[in-house]
Amino acid sequence: MKNMKVKEMTTLGILSAMAVIVNLLVYFPIVPAVSFLKYDPKDIIIVIGGFIYGPFASFVMSAICSVLEIIFRGGTILDVLMNMISTCAFACVAAIIYKKNHTKKGALIALIIGVFTTTICMIIWNYIITPIYFQIPREAVVAMMLPGIIPFNLLKAGLNAGITLFLYKSVVTILRRTSLVESHEKDHVQNSNLIILGLFITVTIICIVLAMQQII
Repeated sequence: MKNMKVKEMTTLGILSAMAVIVNLLVYFPIVPAVSFLKYDPKDIIIVIGGFIYGPFASFVMSAICSVLEIIFRGGTILDVLMNMISTCAFACVAAIIYKKNHTKKGALIALIIGVFTTTICMIIWNYIITPIYFQIPREAVVAMMLPGIIPFNLLKAGLNAGITLFLYKSVVTILRRTSLVESHEKDHVQNSNLIILGLFITVTIICIVLAMQQII
């Protein structure tokens, strides 16, 4: 049991480091109407950690990544709060649902609900926090909802969900080969149809983002 806890902490540490690295390397706006909101892929790693070890693992990874992000990139406590709300609404919710329904269908449903949960949460919290952060009236935030904030969160979470479906099997396979994850644990998110679906979602959303940026 002690060795298992050490192995779990080691794995979560590695996944957290990966999440921080990809967050620092990949960080850019995807919706022109709200260019101050930036896409980052850390939620992919965090939800994979949650699928392996449960929702609390996603919460811990979210907290670590949010704090380290303001250390490396700068920011305020409000940035930490918004990052954690967004990530936990996606990754923790998905991990909770997958833990209760540990099947391929459960994984897909978990990610879909995670996408809509994070979108709804960020609508609410942008309405509360953004006027304080940017010193603008709430009416201005409401005006940004449909052309900017709502599409941004749907596209960001949808892209992260698609990439999660596409990469999950590969990441877990690597962790198992390095003995960081127990090989006897049954993996339900390994169906080739889910990988294809994940790739389709990823490519579709990338095309939508490129079209919004008038690149294609």
